Amino acid sequence: MAMQMRDFGRTGMKVSALGFGCGAVGGIMVRGDPADQERTVARALDAGVNYFDTAVLYGDGESEKNLGRILRKLKPANAIVGTKVRVPPGEFGRIGEAIAASLDASLARLQLDRVDIFHLHNPITDAGGGSGLSAWQVLDEVVPAFERLRQQGKIRFLGISAVGDTNALHHVVDSGAFQSAQIVYNMLNPSAGEALPNNYPAQDYRRLFNRTQANGVGVVGIRVLAGGALSGSAERHPIASPAPEPIGSAMNYDADIARARRLGALVSEGFAGSLTEAATRFSLSHPAMGTILVGMATPQQFEDALAAVEKGPLPQAALDRLSALRQAFSGEPR
Repeated sequence: MAMQMRDFGRTGMKVSALGFGCGAVGGIMVRGDPADQERTVARALDAGVNYFDTAVLYGDGESEKNLGRILRKLKPANAIVGTKVRVPPGEFGRIGEAIAASLDASLARLQLDRVDIFHLHNPITDAGGGSGLSAWQVLDEVVPAFERLRQQGKIRFLGISAVGDTNALHHVVDSGAFQSAQIVYNMLNPSAGEALPNNYPAQDYRRLFNRTQANGVGVVGIRVLAGGALSGSAERHPIASPAPEPIGSAMNYDADIARARRLGALVSEGFAGSLTEAATRFSLSHPAMGTILVGMATPQQFEDALAAVEKGPLPQAALDRLSALRQAFSGEPR
């Protein structure tokens, strides 16, 4: 079956509905066997996957090195590569220089002259501080640095990781400065796409997809399995990272797993073959979604994600059932 391709905002790029996440949570591109890595990337390309998402932060450059090695060997014609920069707090006084140096190091590891999308990896918050950058730091300092790199031909499109404070994220998306946003969207927290019930235990992204659609921003869906919690199982593969801190949902991973299990009626009532499948297909159900990233520890987990994506988005009846099940979470502590 042909991979569904989707428009990526107003970039003119078409991205595969399933992207290839090279992150540290699944771990295959950080701690996997090199032969497994190559086999899985080759299989993904063969299945029509064209977006590969990495970051210097994943295994301290290991993910970029491994992806670069494999793409150089396989030489795919149409691979779209995204990487990221996280400016450390000690460099907040020289943001432009830190960003340029980080990208040069990433390009060297990737063995590329340019990347298609360069995402800011820092949280974007109302006041800045800690590892976060404020919206004005992003617009006044990060954007000009990214634009210089674009003019130098080192990046095609500017992106953000849309984590942090909702107000700041809306402000930055509405600025029109970015063409890509990595957005948390899953069955436990659908707030980027729809209004949450009152007193719902998750961060309210207040329909951020409305803002991305209005501004022609392409969306990369992240945390579609809530770091693995939406498998409904606490088991983790030996090469996967320990359970990650939740983003946007409960305050701890165990609470996310417990809530995920309460969505099991989707499986028992025949809407999906597994909770993981339901979660993967859910994330593709919103028209704003471009490509989704599913973390993988094994080649089989890639096959599972691919099989789910090939079944297509969840039908409306499943989405309605999911909304009904989620009502029960209202009023619970986050």
